[in-house]
Amino acid sequence: MQDFEKKVQAILELEDNTAPEKASAVQLYHAVSKAALSQVFPRWKEKKEQKRACYLSAEFLLGRLVYSNLLNLGLLDRCNTFLTDHGIDPAVFEQIEDDALGNGGLGRLAACFLDSAAALRIPLDGFGIRYRYGLFRQRFEDGFQKEEADDWLRFGDPWSIRKDAEAVRVCFGDQTVKAVPYDMPVIGYGDGTVNTLRLWQAEAVEAFDFDLFNRQKYDEAVRQKNRAEDICAVLYPNDDTDEGKRLRLKQQYFFTSATMQTLAARYVGEYGEDFSHFAERYAVQLNDTHPTVAIPELLRLLMEEHLLSFDEAFSVVQKTFSYTNHTIMAEALEKWNVSLFCSVIPQVYPYVVLLNNALMRELSAKGLSPWEREKYRIIDGQTIHMARMAIFAGHTVNGVARIHTEILKNSALKEWYRLYPDRFQNKTNGITQRRWLALCNPELSALVTELCGDGWQTDLTRLKRLEPYADDADILKRFAAIKQEKKRQLCEEIEKKEGVRLQPDFLFDVQI
Repeated sequence: MQDFEKKVQAILELEDNTAPEKASAVQLYHAVSKAALSQVFPRWKEKKEQKRACYLSAEFLLGRLVYSNLLNLGLLDRCNTFLTDHGIDPAVFEQIEDDALGNGGLGRLAACFLDSAAALRIPLDGFGIRYRYGLFRQRFEDGFQKEEADDWLRFGDPWSIRKDAEAVRVCFGDQTVKAVPYDMPVIGYGDGTVNTLRLWQAEAVEAFDFDLFNRQKYDEAVRQKNRAEDICAVLYPNDDTDEGKRLRLKQQYFFTSATMQTLAARYVGEYGEDFSHFAERYAVQLNDTHPTVAIPELLRLLMEEHLLSFDEAFSVVQKTFSYTNHTIMAEALEKWNVSLFCSVIPQVYPYVVLLNNALMRELSAKGLSPWEREKYRIIDGQTIHMARMAIFAGHTVNGVARIHTEILKNSALKEWYRLYPDRFQNKTNGITQRRWLALCNPELSALVTELCGDGWQTDLTRLKRLEPYADDADILKRFAAIKQEKKRQLCEEIEKKEGVRLQPDFLFDVQI
């Protein structure tokens, strides 16, 4: 028995006083995850002196980490063999919920970027929120959707390391909270690097007021704890009311302020107070407008805490930030009411004003008339336009598909494209083949590897080697058999979860 397998057994014995064949799915999940994590630490601790990209996103749709991490570490087959040898179905971890940290394409793009960067040895770290319940769990009752809280942490979180020593304080107009980081390794495939996904959890500075409790004011005694935890309760809280909008803005400022404080502190620890090289050390990518408040927050930190002038601080900011746009609808571009913004984060608003004034000066210098300048204002009446801020205060803006980027240039953001054509780029969304082929369809993956080698897991262009087999009757027969097997598995899953029996010979038309 090799080291990994021994560690799994040792963890089960030490923590649960059980053997593999008697362990529950959750116990096995923790033991396998911790055994795999122990092999990551030496590579994770390696930090090279090089520029790091920082990917700020409101969501990360990671999928089941245990499978992807085992695959990337080269342990998936060994783990499956270990489980099978002990009479355990290798699909046992399907019982474990995904980390409820994302919802859709925006979150999956973020996760794919992290995975791909680690595989390509690009130093890229993710920063987001450690949601307690994520979005929601969906089920259908009498033909109607029912939403339930997705308590994914009930299974534990063996892949995250809590870093109390690196907690920071985040101040709002009506409360101050502690932002506690949980670091999760992002493991590169094969001998790739190990980057970090840092998720911030909001906690009360003083979780329990003993004096209030003694005076039998029980609800008030834990009020600050509950208010702090509300910030990280769910992804995209309902914002139909001002209270919901306040919570969303708190979420956005919470994780961006904690991240900017951390980057500034790391830089000072390494290079001192000369911030002229900050952008040579960190590049910050904003995944949509949700993290855009990071821009005035970094400006505030540089000017208030590190005493840079506006021109010096703005130069650092503009060289540091880039913005990914996800929408072509102008009405969907994020905006905040000035009075609401000032009530939630009053200390940040003056720096939004400074950015707006700098933009107006620049447009005036470019020869735009006062009337022409109006449509570019970051602060337009009682509205703060976050996309305008991101375009002006960053150095690049990208769409996520060629046609999307062209629409941005020619329609949605055409005024800005005329103003700053060199800032607009296209970055077509891709996928990580390790998640979407190697893990989703191991049977087909085995056939692909047999025909064109395993290099396709890091280089998708190698799939062109399949072309000579396009008319090979034997290969097509094997391909059809794999497809039929996957349809059979789908029918089993549907029957197990929905109680509906389907036949594998049916034609399935699936929209995801």
